[in-house]
Amino acid sequence: MKKYLIATVSCLVLATAAHADEIKIGIEMGFSGPIESLTPPMAQAAELAIKEVNDSGLFLGGTKVVAVRGDETCIDASAATATGERLVTSDKVSGIVGPTCSGAASAVLTNVAIPNGMVLISPSATSPGLSTIDSKGLFFRTAPSDAREGEVLAQIMMDRGVKTAAISYTNNDYGKGIASSIQAAFEKLGGKITLSAPHEDGKGDYSAEVGALSSAGGDALVVAGYADQGGSGVVQTALDTGAFSKFVFPNGMWGESLLKKFGKQIDGSFGDLPGSDSPGAAKLVEMTKAAGINSTATFVPETYDAAAIMLLAMQAAGSAKPADYKGKIMDVVNAPGEKIYPGDLAKALKILKDGGDIDYVGGSAVEFIGKGESAGSYREVQIEGGEMKTVKFH
Repeated sequence: MKKYLIATVSCLVLATAAHADEIKIGIEMGFSGPIESLTPPMAQAAELAIKEVNDSGLFLGGTKVVAVRGDETCIDASAATATGERLVTSDKVSGIVGPTCSGAASAVLTNVAIPNGMVLISPSATSPGLSTIDSKGLFFRTAPSDAREGEVLAQIMMDRGVKTAAISYTNNDYGKGIASSIQAAFEKLGGKITLSAPHEDGKGDYSAEVGALSSAGGDALVVAGYADQGGSGVVQTALDTGAFSKFVFPNGMWGESLLKKFGKQIDGSFGDLPGSDSPGAAKLVEMTKAAGINSTATFVPETYDAAAIMLLAMQAAGSAKPADYKGKIMDVVNAPGEKIYPGDLAKALKILKDGGDIDYVGGSAVEFIGKGESAGSYREVQIEGGEMKTVKFH
């Protein structure tokens, strides 16, 4: 009996040790659906941060981190919720990077994260409506709210001589939020929105929508949609009919598929997406290029930062339990402390292990304000010769 008890205890100790040697991080993104061309480099960026942490050997006493991907589909709240539940209950992740789309983020936050006490850090869910949800300190985002983007984009439009514009927006939380924000900011600056109307994703014909927008007129058409779905359809119809030749694109449209499909046809069009000219941004470009990741893809810096912040908060708390580390997220992101950039994660882990403070700047110059909101900066871009060119930063 004594030998049996010793053997049993030994097995339990080994099992506990094996479990402690590994934690899982969920990466819930729209791998299918209207942003499927945006998400592969985003996921790779999160996994790049995870690899950097694993290579250091310093995370929570040598614990390894394993990434588990899940498809939110972007536009199907039920599918996003089911994937979130699977990540939490079956895969037993310790945190989720994502979801990417605002509607999916709202569904997973409300139906999965809050009931299960799970931390979400989204790199790209930008709807202002997310700020109104009482997340119990579980939701953060490294991309700034569309309330901020609307102000930036409206100013860019005015600076470029666009005084009147029509808006076509995807009929969901993201589209409604960004369209409303752009219109309010543009009109405050003295501009005029001739018509703001929704479009549905997945349609084969957008002639009715574009016809109404054309009748309303404007110096440009703002397309607040998705490059892989209705937004692209609206642009194609506008070009085919000659309704508009100049387009303004918020962040959701800046995918590789936009340039591949339209190229020089949309030269002169412009817009913005989250981005900074910080030292961290330049360093991350080097790192992603070396890793074979599209370094200029939308939300790549924000995704690397989301994964890094989550892991650094765990290190600061000495625990991978969301209840323990959620309160450390603001601490590792904001001053005081030593500034941490991409490639510095081993140094950050060592500082935190020794009880020191860090100020995570990352690739997006992230700074959290309010309830886990990113203060945010933007990159103004335009299409020249069928390629996306950076103009300046805001």
